[in-house]
Amino acid sequence: MESLSGSEASMTKSKSSVIESIKGCSLKGVRIPKDELRRKITMPEYLRFAMRDAMAAKDIEAGKHHYDDANLVVAPESPLVVFVNAKSGGRHGSELQSRLQKFMGDEQVFDLHNIKPHEFVQYGLACIESFVDHGDCCAKETRERLRIIVAGGDGTVGWVLGCLGELHEHGRDPVPPTAIIPLGTGNDLSRSFGWGGSFSIKWKAAVKRILDRAINAPLARLDSWDFVISMPAGAELDTPHALKHTEEVVLDQDLDIEGQLPKEVSCYQGVFYNYFSIGMDAQVAYGFHQLRNEKPHLAQGRIANKIIYSGYCCKQGWFFTPCMNDPSLRGLKNILRMHIKKLNSTKWELVTLPASIRSIVALNLPNYASGRNPWGNLKPEYLEKKGFVEANSDDGLLEIFGLKQGWHASFVMAELISAKHIAQAAAIRFELRGGTWRECFMQMDGEPWKQPMNNEYSTFLDIKRVPFQSILVKGESSNS
Repeated sequence: MESLSGSEASMTKSKSSVIESIKGCSLKGVRIPKDELRRKITMPEYLRFAMRDAMAAKDIEAGKHHYDDANLVVAPESPLVVFVNAKSGGRHGSELQSRLQKFMGDEQVFDLHNIKPHEFVQYGLACIESFVDHGDCCAKETRERLRIIVAGGDGTVGWVLGCLGELHEHGRDPVPPTAIIPLGTGNDLSRSFGWGGSFSIKWKAAVKRILDRAINAPLARLDSWDFVISMPAGAELDTPHALKHTEEVVLDQDLDIEGQLPKEVSCYQGVFYNYFSIGMDAQVAYGFHQLRNEKPHLAQGRIANKIIYSGYCCKQGWFFTPCMNDPSLRGLKNILRMHIKKLNSTKWELVTLPASIRSIVALNLPNYASGRNPWGNLKPEYLEKKGFVEANSDDGLLEIFGLKQGWHASFVMAELISAKHIAQAAAIRFELRGGTWRECFMQMDGEPWKQPMNNEYSTFLDIKRVPFQSILVKGESSNS
């Protein structure tokens, strides 16, 4: 038999390699052995039971009796904990939870309606850390290698990220990286990090692939933004979940104010990851949100939601503002002053707002309103002319843009045009001045509220970057 030439041998070897690769692949990519994946992600039984007991009793001491079962157990290569918002994604949320529990065990998959993320941080993870303090090497390696998956919408992901951020605040590093299974409606946080905009109808076949990506994919960073309201005391504020009442905040004295400072103030604080907006878009969102709470049977699908949302846009006048005299439909310039700090600057700058703007958005992510990009992919020469830099979710900057009447917003959302570019900022101060307006509307990461306004005293909104960046696992294709 004749021997092959060098080139023929190389071709044969290449064909063989391709054939072997095809044999080792499924339709979705590399075939992932089920048992091997389970071994990589499943924690030793004594750690799982210790976490379970500590969280159930809300006491880290309640899990310590499992420490006796450690006995030279080897730590898993890539331990995972999953938080599932079982009510999201229709019936798929609860089905996904059940499937994951069968694969990994009940103690590593938490229904967020039963186990809150701060309880996991405060008791479950703290119990493992107490084992580490006693010299448990398996617990130490498990804690260091741990990653988190959140199955839910953007609000759910932000909730978990906020609780995990407390680890850094208290010196309990490392903070576990977070992957996402999108179960919400907009899922802009999920889109921005490559996890997709919706939950696949073929999710049952994709579960192993998702778990494998969660433990092997590279990491990325995400800015988060601290938001504080300082308002005259006495007015009632029906706050969303993202805002909590807090102690009085001392305002930056370097800024001049147009109105008067109230003698007594009420302060509210929260954190957002995607965006904050003020104006007519938040008013429409508030009306839709109220209807959905009062009559949930009317909003049971994406198409129905969009029809109702469009109806609110027309009902509240956003499409016909040039023809209407209601003061609340006029430009935000009538009630709002905005100061910003640019990156690496300590100086506040007053920004002149266009008179036509009826909604202002401060955006952190490249995705907004279910995957739209209202800031746009700006050309280098335009960036240089405006003094902007390319937008990223970890650059310490918010992109501030404006929307005019509904027609302008519609063209922006269809990505036919960009929004009205206003500024990029590392910190923002809004001053609301009242006047003919009795109230205005705001929203933060999809949670809208009605903000009362005072004719005599100003209300202040302060936004600054949180020093700590969240760590996310990147999906298949990321825009971040």
